[in-house]
Amino acid sequence: MIPLAILEPIERPLTWLLEWLHSAIGLPWAWAIIVLTILVRVALVPLTVKQIRSMQHLQQHAPELKAIQQKYKGDRQRMNEEVMKFYRENQINPAASCLPILVQIPIFISLYYVLRDFERDVFPKYPGSDLGWLNVVPNITDNITDHWSGWLLVTIYVASQLASILFTPMPDPRQKWIMVALPFIFILFIVNATFPVGLLLYWVTTNLWTVGQGIITRRMFPKPEPPPKRSSRTPPKAAAEPSGDGSAAGTSVQPSRATSSGQQRVRRRKKKGPRSRR
Repeated sequence: MIPLAILEPIERPLTWLLEWLHSAIGLPWAWAIIVLTILVRVALVPLTVKQIRSMQHLQQHAPELKAIQQKYKGDRQRMNEEVMKFYRENQINPAASCLPILVQIPIFISLYYVLRDFERDVFPKYPGSDLGWLNVVPNITDNITDHWSGWLLVTIYVASQLASILFTPMPDPRQKWIMVALPFIFILFIVNATFPVGLLLYWVTTNLWTVGQGIITRRMFPKPEPPPKRSSRTPPKAAAEPSGDGSAAGTSVQPSRATSSGQQRVRRRKKKGPRSRR
């Protein structure tokens, strides 16, 4: 009962919005869930833009971050300190990339509870309404494993999840492989749980939105160029412009070897002088 009490402030707006989409606009319940999903994703657009910028910024500095981790791999505490220092110096917020997902998790769980008691609490208020969808899904409150259409949605879910991962920038390749494995692990979960079709419909719509969003944001926010590599080498000095007398300004002209040797010969002759006649 504790999770229900915590999620009740979210469940009530979701239930009211579903009823409003069905009664005021006249959408079937399944389409109401799809529109509800789109409205939620539209509300999360500012957080999504922040997430994309943060991930691109982190990906831009990934080589430097990897060098720090490699340098202090023997001392984990020092490595964490240097990584946090690097985040502060470059104004990187690694938690910003998780904000949209963290917001969607309570909405997803709340919708699960709404659909679980939907036939008892909401559906009787609207006699004559249909819980099916496009003559494919017989009842959005049924378990996924009760009908072949549920398995069809599972297939669409896996494909859309993989496509959404493809269009989501991730600086760490290991994180990407973990995200690829998640939909297949999720299949094992939904087979052994009472997972309503309507909830999976919400998830599939979210993934399709993410795919379209990834295509658009790749054009709006192109991949930034990596920062210039720092080097201890000083840049070569620019060549000085020649002055009026033909010599470079600010430089002393060294006498050539021929000139210096000639002066030494003259000095030697002067020292010897002419021979005195006896």
